[in-house]
Amino acid sequence: MSIDAVGTPATGLYEGVYAPLLEEHDYRVEQIDGTLPKDLTGTLYRIGPGKHQVGRTLLHNLFDGDGMVSQFVLDGSSVRYRNRYVRTRHFTHGQRSDRIRYRGVGTQIPGGPPANIGRLPANVANTNIVNYDGGLLALWEFGNPHRIDPDTLDTLGAFDFDGRLGFLGAFSAHPKWDPDTGEMYNFGLDLLPTPRIRTYKVDRSGRLRPLATVPMLDLVWNHDFALTRKYLVFVLDPLLPDLSKIVPATHTFIDSLRFKKSKGTRFLLVPKAGGRPRIVEHQALLHFHLTNAYDDGDDVVVELVRFDTAWHEIRRLTNAINTAVPEGVRFPDSRLMQYRITRGGTVIERELTDRSVEFPQYDWRQSTRKHRYSYLAGKSADARVYDSIIKVDQQTGAETRCEFPISSVGEPLFVPRTPEADEDDGWLLFLNHELAEHRSQLVILDARDVERGPLATAWLNHHIPWGFHGTFTRRIAQSGTPIPSPDELPAR
Repeated sequence: MSIDAVGTPATGLYEGVYAPLLEEHDYRVEQIDGTLPKDLTGTLYRIGPGKHQVGRTLLHNLFDGDGMVSQFVLDGSSVRYRNRYVRTRHFTHGQRSDRIRYRGVGTQIPGGPPANIGRLPANVANTNIVNYDGGLLALWEFGNPHRIDPDTLDTLGAFDFDGRLGFLGAFSAHPKWDPDTGEMYNFGLDLLPTPRIRTYKVDRSGRLRPLATVPMLDLVWNHDFALTRKYLVFVLDPLLPDLSKIVPATHTFIDSLRFKKSKGTRFLLVPKAGGRPRIVEHQALLHFHLTNAYDDGDDVVVELVRFDTAWHEIRRLTNAINTAVPEGVRFPDSRLMQYRITRGGTVIERELTDRSVEFPQYDWRQSTRKHRYSYLAGKSADARVYDSIIKVDQQTGAETRCEFPISSVGEPLFVPRTPEADEDDGWLLFLNHELAEHRSQLVILDARDVERGPLATAWLNHHIPWGFHGTFTRRIAQSGTPIPSPDELPAR
């Protein structure tokens, strides 16, 4: 069933997963079950598409929703919640008009190909939010980041690192940090003037410097990468844009992607210190997210969530927002996998868990080196959506989990108990949408004992639509200026 334009979930529990939240809130959470850890202080930020509509005109692709940032301030005894939409051009236009003015990843401007030719998807800033230079960056695949005030969540404007991002300004939603140097690494995909992957390094002063540019006439769509002490590691699956559909704008961008299994997957290793990139061919894989990577002698080891669901089915699921789907919401099947790329070019595959999982996380202090524990959102038996937190001990093979029946859980972030704490000694923070009550919770687990269940559950007064990624900082955000009431938002 569809979602109506005022934020009410349609008939059926699972349709509430994507239901919009049109209001912006600012309040202290009153209902907390359990006890908040006194040492867990700081601010959690989450981001995702908060609504799939322009005015009251509904959108249908998961990736086209306006980015909404949620802020949870933890002081050891209370939780304060605030949400705010990123004030992109797409969002501000949708507050004033019902007419679709900007093209999306899965949305065409009315008027057929003539209205869409030459138009890139609108930057909706909905995919990831990261700490940067004392503030926040809201990220999206194909354009500039947006700077966000960490206290008020005000949008401070698009940001291009003093013009260094280039013509298209693509800056991936998944930058990575070297824990030894504090440097940030990232990449962008360029179709013009020639197809290529551009890689970047941002030093601790905030200056962006280009690394290798890798020309690829058959450039594939790629969402994520990983970092070792020596390399930027890309796993390039054969998801290729069909230019016969893209150039004349007869199809949306996502419907123009085709999975060409015969082409296979390429592991691309880009040296951080400079030098010629290395490409290793492998049979075709399909994934969105990597976990971590590390050097093991002359080998490179990388881990990712591999989909077992075919691309055409995943693409169909992304286009099912605000649309009647007979079987209802059902997330793809997948597995956590490890790939060892040997010096001689052999790729050795290892399954880490056969349970359907996504949004892999680990202790970020272990970036670029071997980590023992992975934390993921997963599906219990016969579940339609991710309703469990899965912990995988990659040394022993042990798997533990905490299930939340009739719920939709998100990405679990690991927060160490102290900066010097051992790996796994800390908490997992994640959002859970309790579907029967249509309310969301901030849930805190002891990472060492996931099966014990929540240490604390902070119940919001409303739900948060299913989202993507987030970050945590030990800085406690200040309350700042109160969020305006919905009546004070720009008129539609």
